[in-house]
Amino acid sequence: MIEKLFKVKAMGSDVRTEVIAGITTFMTMAYIIIVNPAILQAAGIPKGPSMVATILSAVFGTLIMGIYANRPFAIAPYMGENAFVAFTVVKVLGYSWQTAIGAIFIGGVIFTLLTLFRLRSWLADAVPTSLKYSFAVGIGLFLTFIGLNETGIVKLGVPGAPVSVGDLTSAPVLVAIITFLLIAVLMVKRVKGSILIGIIIGTILAFLSGIVTPPASLISLPPSLAPIFLKLDIIGALSWGFFAVILTVFIMDFVDTMGTLIGVSARAGFLDENGNLPEIEKPMLADALATVFGALLGTTTTGTYIESAAGVEEGGRTGLTAVVTGLFFLLALFFAPFFTSVPPQAYGPALIIVGLLMLEPIKRIDFSDYTEAIPAFFVVILMSFTYNIGIGITGGFVLYPFFKLIGGKAEEIHPGSWILFVLSLLFFIFYPYH
Repeated sequence: MIEKLFKVKAMGSDVRTEVIAGITTFMTMAYIIIVNPAILQAAGIPKGPSMVATILSAVFGTLIMGIYANRPFAIAPYMGENAFVAFTVVKVLGYSWQTAIGAIFIGGVIFTLLTLFRLRSWLADAVPTSLKYSFAVGIGLFLTFIGLNETGIVKLGVPGAPVSVGDLTSAPVLVAIITFLLIAVLMVKRVKGSILIGIIIGTILAFLSGIVTPPASLISLPPSLAPIFLKLDIIGALSWGFFAVILTVFIMDFVDTMGTLIGVSARAGFLDENGNLPEIEKPMLADALATVFGALLGTTTTGTYIESAAGVEEGGRTGLTAVVTGLFFLLALFFAPFFTSVPPQAYGPALIIVGLLMLEPIKRIDFSDYTEAIPAFFVVILMSFTYNIGIGITGGFVLYPFFKLIGGKAEEIHPGSWILFVLSLLFFIFYPYH
């Protein structure tokens, strides 16, 4: 039955290898169980129910990816998109998290329809390659800054300077620094699950140092989803003032999904001679449906994780790898007391490390071509220095065709880029600058 469903032997693998690959993928991305609720808590979403929503959306999407698409890719709420909702949509723009989740749902429905009608490949061509890379880099630096601030390594609002170094001799900051160094050392040593191991040890250090109080038990029934289940505000998200948020959510999900699918598929040897992923609509549909499902549960944009590459490197080549990963996420439901007690000093260093991992695409940007480099550069700096991912993305869509025209390279502008240009101009015209 396994062979008929997953074609393990036909893909040059075996069940043992697929199982090991699935566990490896889970170990490298299980930090999302801790980090996603911690970030969304800043938006007012309670941590316990948010953790359950994170896990269930990961289980749902990853199982669809494995059984329907038969790809060794895991799905979970995206890093970057959760930060955009918590720190930009709610904290800066002042919208409720219910309205933000409504926008996530709308974006998921649109993606589902576009995938079913095979229009996402056209949209993929409309986003310049250099901007795709710059989005990843900008989001990485944005997450790094959040991690530095959450851990206290960097302080905001210091007189005479926008930021400054925190108290490096205080117990919380020392725990954060030790945790970061531990994760970094484990990564240098190529230890599987480095981030998760670091978070666990960092949490133990926080318990031992008295920074936080340990939970009364490690295992329990999952918290109730009731406080966030079906609480999304779809009508509020359909208002014109929320258009820029929906546009940003839509674009971020689009870019993350395309980049991850193509990048991991290239490492797995799935791409054809033209550099395309056969039947790409299947993993894209799994991604879109997971986003819709996750929004109904009360969490942010859900999609394919780059950490799936860890399982691919362990030999995972079929959907069985994804099924194993999904089942391990399901087991994680019953460790809620531990996961929800993890402090910023333990998960903050993980954000910094994830930011590091997202910087890799910068070397693919052609800095010798200023019509490519300038828009990409502004994407990165606007994301980082305005504390707003949406500003960076839409800024890139405005600047790219402008500099192509100035450089006499109008023929390099995809027709769809002009649509993104107009939408982004509307973003800046109607953006609430207060």
